[in-house]
Amino acid sequence: MKWEDLLSPKRFGAETSPDQSEPGRTSFHKDCDRITFSSSFRRLGKKTQVHPLAQNDHVHTRLTHSLEVASVGRSLGIRCGEKIKDRLPKDIHPTHVGQILQAACLSHDIGNPPFGHAGEEAIKSWFSHPSNAHILEGLSVAHQDDFKNFEGNAQGFRLLTRLEYNINEGGMRLTYASLASMLKYPWTSMEIKKTKKFSCFQSEKEFLNRIAIDVKLIKTDENLYRRHPLAYLAEAADDICYRILDLEDAHEMKILSFNEIKELLEGLCDKDSHYKEIVDSMNVSNRRKLSFIRAKAIGRAVEGIVDTFIKNHDAIMLGAFHKELISESDTQIKNPLDQAKKLSKEKVFDEPRKIELEIGCYTAIGILLEAFCSAVREQVISGENITYKSSRVLAMMGLNAPKKGDDLYQSFLKVTDYISGMTDNYASHMAKQIGGMGS
Repeated sequence: MKWEDLLSPKRFGAETSPDQSEPGRTSFHKDCDRITFSSSFRRLGKKTQVHPLAQNDHVHTRLTHSLEVASVGRSLGIRCGEKIKDRLPKDIHPTHVGQILQAACLSHDIGNPPFGHAGEEAIKSWFSHPSNAHILEGLSVAHQDDFKNFEGNAQGFRLLTRLEYNINEGGMRLTYASLASMLKYPWTSMEIKKTKKFSCFQSEKEFLNRIAIDVKLIKTDENLYRRHPLAYLAEAADDICYRILDLEDAHEMKILSFNEIKELLEGLCDKDSHYKEIVDSMNVSNRRKLSFIRAKAIGRAVEGIVDTFIKNHDAIMLGAFHKELISESDTQIKNPLDQAKKLSKEKVFDEPRKIELEIGCYTAIGILLEAFCSAVREQVISGENITYKSSRVLAMMGLNAPKKGDDLYQSFLKVTDYISGMTDNYASHMAKQIGGMGS
């Protein structure tokens, strides 16, 4: 792979229209703005990061998480860009690399459904349950796999390239460079048995191929490519943030103590006089101390990831690097981050209140899918002659409802588009209304 191909400023869906230059705004800067001002991005403010429907306003939502990941991603991009600037095209500056990473990171969770990871699993579970097999009857195996293995990454790619702003005409019309960089898993659901994750539904596979061919990603099979090099940095930015900031949220939720987190993250911190002045002070709150430690830890992690990327640069460009950057980093970076991930898995993700709410989300998602999928299936099969209830359910979808002529696959995609776009609060409210428990 070559940087002059990988950093294409061409716009998806507007390939024949040159980007209009503006003072102070590059094409990649515009990508960031388009994502930030989108309604899908705004709704992340009411979507779960880790703790569903949290009453504590200090914990992260998908929105604050995405903003923080974008900040770290931008830093990684600029620093790596500085290290490889002699290899970059003449019209590309290291700050442009930072902007591409920022856009990729801003959008990395934009397709995630309500209730966080549990919401994603609830959608998969509902479509995979034997009692719902009749719903998908008539779809090809490939199309069924899109629903049985519903993936927020693929929904995000669909949203960016099709659903937001210019519907079915390029979506947000982002640059090829930004879109390729956000493809964490550049293949379709057909690879699910090998990889467990994917970034593209069957409905967007032509888009995937168009982007991959344009930026010249390495093709390994049909609809399957090696990652864009910047996708490794986007992944690392996400990993750094969630591994460290999930602990900070756990402290807010009184799941982990200050000392537990301090001892774990100290290995990532430079304990200079200022560090000791803050952390050892009796006049500084634990919340402020933790914020200080977190900032130090993230800064050190960024330095380590930059070093790892540069060390593996040639292998990445050849498509011969198949691991996470964190896993290949120096032990002073890798070990604390791995321990943070382990601690979250052991103590945070199994917190009783979190489990209760996640179980409840399965019920809410199930009610929504049952109502909307049954109604759209009836519409496709029966045409005009649908029941009053189904007609009312479809009316709730408004302009999001399937149109006359949409086949079963397209209709179900519009259901998952609608439900995955809901906030936690709206999904809970809608499920109560449909389930007869609303007021």
